[in-house]
Parts: sequence; structure tokens; C-alpha cells
Amino acid sequence: MFERFAAEARRAVALAAEEARRMHHGHLGTEHLLLGLLAQPQDPAARVLGGFGLDLDGGRRAVLRALGGPEPERDAAALAAIGIDLDAVREAVESEFGPGALDAPPPARRPRRSGPRFTDRGRRVMVLTLRAATGQRARRIETGHLLLGLLREGGGVAVRVLRDQGVDLAGLERATEASLVGGLRAAS
Repeated sequence: MFERFAAEARRAVALAAEEARRMHHGHLGTEHLLLGLLAQPQDPAARVLGGFGLDLDGGRRAVLRALGGPEPERDAAALAAIGIDLDAVREAVESEFGPGALDAPPPARRPRRSGPRFTDRGRRVMVLTLRAATGQRARRIETGHLLLGLLREGGGVAVRVLRDQGVDLAGLERATEASLVGGLRAAS
């Protein structure tokens, strides 16, 4: 499936799978693909996203918020309000039981393929990514095409995160298309 993907686009998908594993998710959804794009800050798609105020750390927090996951900063502030220093607790526990003693245990291992499986929306993004590239008559699928696929899917967690961050989706799509056209001219 990935033979037409440029190295950066393949890497974005691999980084998305790493983000899914990092979050202990057994699936690879649109939110992970967005984080995979943000994980390569020098890549054109990440630079376009950065122009709209997005970065990897903020993206991770926004994804956790969108999924209803814990927000470490908010938890630490709540504990501090009642006189508990979370950093001191962590340090004491780790000195007694070892580094990472308070981290969530890894999910139970079960035999499966090499990584998390795409959700239905994640697969749809891949189809729309291919369409974006073929619509531009591109020989390779770039990270910008992957971002266009995310935007054009329109209903996943990634788009919800972008909306929650106040991103103008139509403006982001135009900027992404412009970066791809500019990149194609530079490659010629």
C-alpha cells in the first residue's frame, strides 16, 4: 500500500503508529495520523500546521482532551490545590520502586500484526490521501496529501481537534494545497 508514499509520508504513518502505542491505543485513527504529521516539525505539512498554531505537544494534549483522557497538568494542579506535590510523590515512589513505577502498565499482549490497525476513518483517510495525490497527478504521495486526506475525511478525531483549536479548516486545506504545488515546482 505504501510503495507510492514518499519517505516522509511513510515516516508520518510509522510515527502515527508509535503515537497510538504510546497512548496505549490498539487502533490507528485520524488523531494518531495528525500527531504523526506533527512529529516531523521540519516537514512541509507540519510547517503548514504550525502556521495554524499547532505543534506536537499541543496536539497530544488536544487529542487526550478530545478523547476524554487524563491531562497531567490539570491533574497536578488539582493535587497541588490540596497540598500534594505530584513531582515529590513520583520521585519518592520511583526511588523506592524504580523509574516508571507509576506509569500505566502496557496493555496485555495479544498476537497481532506488526502494529495497531487502522480504524475505518483511518482507512478512509488513506483512500482520500491517494485521491488527493492522483488529483494533482503527483507521482509520489507526500505528507501534504496525507493532511488533505485527514481534512477531507472530515469527521474524525483529528478534525474535531483542529476545530477545537480554532483552526480554519478551509484555510488549512488551501494552505496545504499551496504548499504541495510550491513543493512540486521546487522539485521540477
